[in-house]
Amino acid sequence: MEGRMLSKGILLLWFNFLSMGFAEPEADKEALLDFLAGVTHGRALNWRDNTSVCKEWSGVVCDPDGSHVVELRLPGRGFNGQVPSNTLSRLSGLRILSLRSNRLSGTLPPDFSNLTALTGLHLQFNGFSGRLPSDFSAWKNLTMLDLSHNAFEGSIPGSISNLTHLASLNLSNNSLSGRIPELLPPNLQFLNLSSNHLEGSIPKSLLRFPHSSFSSNQLSPVFPQIHSPSPPPISHPFKRNVTESSLLGIIVGGSALAFVAFAVLLLLCFSSKKYGISSPREEKGHDSSEKRDAVNEEEHNRLVFFQGCSSAFDLEDLLRASAEVLGKGSYGTSYKAVLEDATTVVVKRLKEVSVGRREFEQQMEMLGNIRHDNVVGLKAYYFSKDEKLLVYDYYSKGSVYSMLHGKRDEARAELDWETRLQIAIGAATAIAHIHSEQGGKLVHGNIKSSNVFLNHRNHGCLSDLGLATMATPAAPRVPGYRAPRPSTP
Repeated sequence: MEGRMLSKGILLLWFNFLSMGFAEPEADKEALLDFLAGVTHGRALNWRDNTSVCKEWSGVVCDPDGSHVVELRLPGRGFNGQVPSNTLSRLSGLRILSLRSNRLSGTLPPDFSNLTALTGLHLQFNGFSGRLPSDFSAWKNLTMLDLSHNAFEGSIPGSISNLTHLASLNLSNNSLSGRIPELLPPNLQFLNLSSNHLEGSIPKSLLRFPHSSFSSNQLSPVFPQIHSPSPPPISHPFKRNVTESSLLGIIVGGSALAFVAFAVLLLLCFSSKKYGISSPREEKGHDSSEKRDAVNEEEHNRLVFFQGCSSAFDLEDLLRASAEVLGKGSYGTSYKAVLEDATTVVVKRLKEVSVGRREFEQQMEMLGNIRHDNVVGLKAYYFSKDEKLLVYDYYSKGSVYSMLHGKRDEARAELDWETRLQIAIGAATAIAHIHSEQGGKLVHGNIKSSNVFLNHRNHGCLSDLGLATMATPAAPRVPGYRAPRPSTP
């Protein structure tokens, strides 16, 4: 009897454990359903009351124990109108909220102040308006705030300075006015206040950011206004000389030409059916082949990550990221991209690539497997007919070239001789490691100070490895150092 009771007790505890393991955040689920019911949306969501919010709902990420929704990413879902009150604000454990690229309007919901766990708030490319909240202290954990491309007005709240974890702030393309307050978040790495109505002088604490962060305002020092070039006027050289009789002739001639073209088209269609140029089965097979090629092309055109690298973002996130031009080189342009989770990467957009897809992918696989403390790691790549992108780790201290030859009005660290020696040793170590790969057949091909970066220990790290082998043969030689032996016959 006691054994039977003990067995029942163990079974009861086991079922309770299972029910706890598969528990759903019911309160968060109800809040999300209320939000969906209260907002107009153009694209359907697979949110159903009888499905798992943590395992099946698109755009939703829960914490490991399934007790709270911690991420809500719904970009480009066609949401229209105001955010229903007392819906998303009930997600007490929410850390990342992304509603970018929708058509949401109204003021920034006041009850968003209840989302005290937020680390990333992304509301860019919407129609929000009104003033920004005067007090940002409720979001003390924010690392990334992007409210760009909306219609916010009024002044920039000085309380943003109290966000000590803030790494990226983008308020560009709004209607903000007044003076820029002293923004002193110690970890701020990216700032964009361009295309507003700001005036006055730029605080000294923000002069370290590039001019593009403040363009298209009324600020001193004055930065050039950035406008889209106006299209040239369309000229009609025949307009003034066209008489009524000429116009009548043009109309008659055009009508006759259209009739002849239509007759030829009918004749071609009749001939193809009469002589069986293509059977329905062949046409169906051709369509299937085209669809299959399109699917394969879509599968190929995606970011490819290497082992050990985070793949928490996709190509759309990369293209939507806050970007800043770092420099232009012989093989392309490099951008600093700050993603929604405040991750910072470098994206290199290649130009004049002479190799095909297969050779490109083989080269990338080889480069992506090289892991060394003194070699800038290749995180991912993207290949399509029109675009070739490489994603690298970001080094905040910049290149050796910028440290040695940066503008005098820009703050830069002085390089003592001990640091210079460490940089040289680090770069030499990287070269030695590169030459040991692939049986000694791999070389860098473009060693210069702008391709040497400083890591956290002030050691030199070499970047742009292997790009010289993929450049167009007709392209001019890179004016970097070349050993004399390889150039002699």
